[in-house]
Amino acid sequence: MKMSFRWFGESFDTVKLWQIRQIPGMVGIISTLYDTKPGDEWALPAIQELKKQVTDAGLQLLGIESVNIHDAIKVGTPDRDAYIQNYINTIRKLGSEGIKLICYNFMPVFDWTRSDLAKPRPDGSTVLAYDQTKIDLIDPEGMFKQLDGGSNGFVLPGWEPERMVHIRELFDLYKGVTEEKLFENLVYFLKAIMPVCDDNDVNMAIHIDDPCWSVFGLPRIISSKEKLLRVMEAVPNPHNGVTLCTGSLSSDPSNDIPDIIRSLKGRIHFAHMRNTKHTAPGVFEESAHYAVDGSLDMYAIMEAFVDIGFEGPMRPDHGRAIWGEISMPGYGLYDRALGSQYLLGLYDAIKRQKS
Repeated sequence: MKMSFRWFGESFDTVKLWQIRQIPGMVGIISTLYDTKPGDEWALPAIQELKKQVTDAGLQLLGIESVNIHDAIKVGTPDRDAYIQNYINTIRKLGSEGIKLICYNFMPVFDWTRSDLAKPRPDGSTVLAYDQTKIDLIDPEGMFKQLDGGSNGFVLPGWEPERMVHIRELFDLYKGVTEEKLFENLVYFLKAIMPVCDDNDVNMAIHIDDPCWSVFGLPRIISSKEKLLRVMEAVPNPHNGVTLCTGSLSSDPSNDIPDIIRSLKGRIHFAHMRNTKHTAPGVFEESAHYAVDGSLDMYAIMEAFVDIGFEGPMRPDHGRAIWGEISMPGYGLYDRALGSQYLLGLYDAIKRQKS
């Protein structure tokens, strides 16, 4: 397992590479070209400059999160092949620079949804939270305005203003796109890109839907053990894999996360470790990584990763806002750094116990 940290780049992130470098056990960075639009082919010089920034800081660029999928590919419009070709060209360039992991999602319109970006907790920290009853009272345009207003002035991943200004057109585009059609379009995309993934040894790691149910009537196809295995079986190439996000899977408490991890042995290319606290059906908030602070058995989850011999990048996912830090919601330095140490402690103890 390689402990890593998500970093949005010098122009977008309050956290500095030198700070990440000082976190004990931190091996590498998961980053992206944050100002690149979905569907655009990435420029090789920009990829090389990103890699140089990371390596100059004494870290490894372990993967990209995300090379976003254009809506034409998800919907299956006649121009999707042109966007798939752009994606293929980007994979080839990343592979040529030794970057072997791409995290992506196949969620329509929204990459993730929350009703609150700064819910106060009893200890004075704030967290991202979801309450279905609040979501039901908001139309999609109202949700963007609400989240944008609570973003501390940062551009939220998946909620870029230049894209959200067309939100009604996006909803019109997805009319008639059922779960089955979305699944077919995902398989079409994966089959098209697998040859270049094979040639460049690049792993594609699809992220779990967040939350694991339909929001605003949009389809969800990556939300359970059965749905994940269906995608793996439809495209059995080992470069077709999963970003195992504990937080997203835990939005549905019926998901047995350790069992899902074991069922995906050999197909998990990337791991997001996050704890959540459930208070009612459809109501949860993010918490500290420490198991007793939330509802997840983080020990059992880490044990499952050890049991399958997981060797890919793992990162602490969304953290609480603590100690007065102002950052992109969920992506401050302090709580994610604390979380990484807890995760490394679990990993080390379990490995020693089993050796």
